[in-house]
Amino acid sequence: MKRTLTALAGSALMMMPAAAEDLSVVGSWSSLPLHKQFEAPFWSETLPEASGGTLNVALTTHNQMNLGVADVFRLLGDGVFDVGMTVADYAVADAPELEGLDVPLLALTADDARKMVDAARPMVADIYKTRFNSHVLAIAPYPPQVVFCNKEVSNLDGLKGLKVRASGRMTAKFLEALGAEGVNVNFSEVPGALQKGVVDCAVTGAGSGYSAGWWEVSTHLLPIPLGGWDPVVTAINLDKWNSLDADTQALIQEQVSAKFEGPAWDVAQGALANNISCLTGQGECTSGDSRSMTLVEVSQADFNNARMILESEVLPAWAERTGADWAKRWNASVGEVVGVNVSAE
Repeated sequence: MKRTLTALAGSALMMMPAAAEDLSVVGSWSSLPLHKQFEAPFWSETLPEASGGTLNVALTTHNQMNLGVADVFRLLGDGVFDVGMTVADYAVADAPELEGLDVPLLALTADDARKMVDAARPMVADIYKTRFNSHVLAIAPYPPQVVFCNKEVSNLDGLKGLKVRASGRMTAKFLEALGAEGVNVNFSEVPGALQKGVVDCAVTGAGSGYSAGWWEVSTHLLPIPLGGWDPVVTAINLDKWNSLDADTQALIQEQVSAKFEGPAWDVAQGALANNISCLTGQGECTSGDSRSMTLVEVSQADFNNARMILESEVLPAWAERTGADWAKRWNASVGEVVGVNVSAE
């Protein structure tokens, strides 16, 4: 009888579903395409369904929680929530070496940008483990950070002397080297700043600017990736990650790579072309009503000038801030991909 009861109990345990894991997830800007098209569907539907109900996700965003963007990864490391995602540039005050993930104007296409990100990923993984007690799951792109101006400009050199809202520290340093004045303005405050003349131009993703109505307060669009591709890092608290069994870890990583990160990169180039069409009225806009900003054609001379400034001033200054070891790691990874070598002295 005892043997029978023991066997029955063992069979019952084998038939019981695995204990469910709860994940608290904080996404990036709720109003922007990356969250609407990829983050929200993935965390709310795709991953829970793929887990067969063993992963329960509670999703919000940092702006819905009124979190400062610079606090997202700090709070993630402290275990305030399990998964966090936001623009890597928001965290460079805590990790200046992270600026090397998104150098402006080195990648002009989504394919090139992804090669840069893939090359930088081991560095980024080490940075997040050390600085933020977290494990990197994905690095996805916002569309390239282009330039919206409420002044008449005809080329990149036309930004000299203007006040420009930068999208990150590396971009701000580039603007200063170009002869413009980099101004720090929160994303939500940019329309008012452009309207009042606090800034003459502002850098953000073409889709972000379209969604946020920047076309209402700016006249000229420079479709040059002056702010890079603004990668959004998705990371999970390291203590939480280590508490998961190997099968759950594998499931999360496989699903994130195949159903979130990959698709976000796949549409990045087409999204840029569509967003430019929507902002300027030149070409078909599939996202809503077309607007009528003036499209400023950027020449090869502009790109050559920008690259010279990056190599001679901006990147050496970054290497000095971060130290020779990080500069050498960047040279051996990202630098190899883009053909740039930063002085690591």
